Amino acid sequence: MSENSTTTPSNDEMAEIEWEMRPGGMLVQKRIGASDVSTPNLRLRIAFGAVRIEISVNSQATFGEVKKVLTVETGLQPGEQRLIFRGKERENGEYLDMCGVKDRSKVILMEDPVSIEKRSIEMRRNARIQTALRAISDIALELDKLVDQVSVIEKSFSSGVKVSEVQITTLIEMLMRHAIKLDNIPAEGDATAQKNLQGKRVRKCVETLDVLKLSNAGLKPVVVTTKWETFDPPPNTAHWENFD
Repeated sequence: MSENSTTTPSNDEMAEIEWEMRPGGMLVQKRIGASDVSTPNLRLRIAFGAVRIEISVNSQATFGEVKKVLTVETGLQPGEQRLIFRGKERENGEYLDMCGVKDRSKVILMEDPVSIEKRSIEMRRNARIQTALRAISDIALELDKLVDQVSVIEKSFSSGVKVSEVQITTLIEMLMRHAIKLDNIPAEGDATAQKNLQGKRVRKCVETLDVLKLSNAGLKPVVVTTKWETFDPPPNTAHWENFD
């Protein structure tokens, strides 16, 4: 049987072991001449790396049922476990007593390599998310101060008090610098929602200041236009080269 297989026996072992399907769908080793006499529990010594665990299970339990017990002890799900007895990985449906497991027998527990890699990837992902959340939180604290300043300017305008255009422009520049910082934060998971939230705060403040800036400019006596192409040339200046 392949060492990586945990559910389907090989053709050679099918000839050695008879299997049957339980009502729940689990393929288990078929018992021959099972008795009605109550069966004793076995104490199994589980070696999991440097950790030693002792559990008690029924002698006629399957290795799959042992994995369920070990889930409570180790936190590993049955699909993440590999049980080795007498140098051989055991199938979920194999019975302990029919494989020669006795009281105080030693069983080696190994974590499936695929689950190790998945957990490593998840840990790295969580670390990235936490780093992003801390960076976003720092920006949010700075934005709180800028938002307060925008509110003060809004109240001044509402009261008819003119605000320096330099003050408004400076605030917009500070907000845009924070927007750039947010864009440079690689976010995923929960950090994405927080990043978007702070981005909306920046946009709202900038839009508010843009409106106030236009209102502030409207109070000035000089009208400024950017459509220079609409200006007519001054009269009597078409032939400057004729002047001595």
